[in-house]
Amino acid sequence: MEKELLFITVIGEDKKGIVAKISNFLYKKDINIEDINQRIMGDGYFVMTMLVDIKNSTIPMEKITRELEKIGKSLELRVQLQHENIFKMMHRV
Repeated sequence: MEKELLFITVIGEDKKGIVAKISNFLYKKDINIEDINQRIMGDGYFVMTMLVDIKNSTIPMEKITRELEKIGKSLELRVQLQHENIFKMMHRV
């Protein structure tokens, strides 16, 4: 089964519930988390990267982007999304 992968990056001040809020949204939209890495850097900066499969998502990528940016704004975080195909094109040797 072919996957449709998307990179999600979240950066901002650390606070309770960041991972829960984003992963809950993904779950509700049938988006599978393939890989996740998060850590606290420096003076309390939260950094998370996720690789997710949107193949079975109930909404299109444009709406995923808008909704995750909205969640990020509500938590005062920067949320960026990039489709795997764009990532591959940008990092071609």
